[in-house]
Amino acid sequence: MENKPLVKLSGVSHAFTNERGQREWAFRDISFDVKRGEFLSMVGPSGCGKSTLLRTLTGLTTMTEGVILRDFKKATIVFQNFALFPWLTVQKNVEFGLAMESVGEHKRRRIAEEKIAEAGLSGFEKKYPKELSGGERQRVGLARALAVSPDFLLMDEPFSSLDSIIADKLKNDVTAMWEKYRMTILMVNHLISDAIELSDRIIVMGGHPGIIKTTIKVETPRPRNPRSSEFFALQDRITKLIET
Repeated sequence: MENKPLVKLSGVSHAFTNERGQREWAFRDISFDVKRGEFLSMVGPSGCGKSTLLRTLTGLTTMTEGVILRDFKKATIVFQNFALFPWLTVQKNVEFGLAMESVGEHKRRRIAEEKIAEAGLSGFEKKYPKELSGGERQRVGLARALAVSPDFLLMDEPFSSLDSIIADKLKNDVTAMWEKYRMTILMVNHLISDAIELSDRIIVMGGHPGIIKTTIKVETPRPRNPRSSEFFALQDRITKLIET
């Protein structure tokens, strides 16, 4: 069914063993839906389990309690630290997921070249990650994620290590790709302004262990003006929720 959630979490918790050998909860009793085609963000203070929850959604981290119902075909993650293979060129980094799926060499090359161009990196195919700026590396990570045609794209603090000018351009590119492919995006971000600018809904987390305080629907039409009174009011509201 088209209106069936892409992902549904019910009472999900994750515990780990800390350096003292004690059990510690990263987050507790998390419940929410991810709707098909939406841009959903999670914001909250450091240490509330946002990134761990992102990995739990895809199965990279196991949950301790709860239920996750997954109805997506393929999920990919764009990491904060880029997670590129330093010994591979841009072209080969973007082709990597396709190679793992046993896609033929000619088709791999064609898809990678297409995604590299969409990410604004034409001419960089033979460069290595060490030769790229932070923004260029993040674009490679985005191109690699999109190359495998995911229906669910997860992004973990994708703009936090970039300067504001580069981050703004990358945000525009991410929005354009989301609108073009109508994939579902879930973004973890500590920058409230980014979440407001990009998202349909924002999950506000807090506490340690992490809990969901509320979910806010962003009603302002796109493109959003980060200098508008409505934008500032929502930013203040979310900031207060996180701080209390």
